[in-house]
Amino acid sequence: MRIVIAGGHGKIALRLERLLADRGDTPVGLIRNPDHAEDVRAAGAEPVVIDLENTTATQLTEKVMGADAVVFAAGAGPGSGADRKSTVDRGAARLLADAASLAGVRRYIMVSAIGVDDGPAPGSEPVWAAYVEAKRAADDDLRQRSLETDWTILRPGRLTEDPGTGSVRLAPKVERAEIPREDVAAVVVALLDEPATVGHVLEVVGGTTPIADAVQAAGS
Repeated sequence: MRIVIAGGHGKIALRLERLLADRGDTPVGLIRNPDHAEDVRAAGAEPVVIDLENTTATQLTEKVMGADAVVFAAGAGPGSGADRKSTVDRGAARLLADAASLAGVRRYIMVSAIGVDDGPAPGSEPVWAAYVEAKRAADDDLRQRSLETDWTILRPGRLTEDPGTGSVRLAPKVERAEIPREDVAAVVVALLDEPATVGHVLEVVGGTTPIADAVQAAGS
């Protein structure tokens, strides 16, 4: 499969690209900074330079044409302000959905964040609140595209750099906990292989159920 990954130099994206390449798929990493191209190649993916904050749906469509699926794993990142939470975490996610639709790519997996439907807690730090609101808006937009998009929304708990365990807890609602980025990437791969998870919003944290079994159960 040819899988286009927005945010192709991110920590989850690079792990995802390696997993896909190792099993014989063709991952494509969309990156803003051309200096990141070698890292993407080293992960086994094809780097494509495009600034998702400064492009059009038509231009992005050219980059996703011919893909079997797209994955939104981009984010404004730590240190960015509230404005970029809106333009990346919300705006770029919507733009990718528009482009996928124009290109005829139905499968879309969104990497979101646990608990965003609850909104930011009262008194939250303003940038964090903007991030939560941006993720919620992007998820809401995707959920309204069911006629044109076979979407799955994955909402990980707090991300860590720990080695993956290969086991998770995956359900529409789980208690907040940590999860290694490596396991999040592995769950995305399994979701790509499980069409029964289309239309599902799933939260994921570390757990004891093997990833393949957890994804199969989530789609049943």
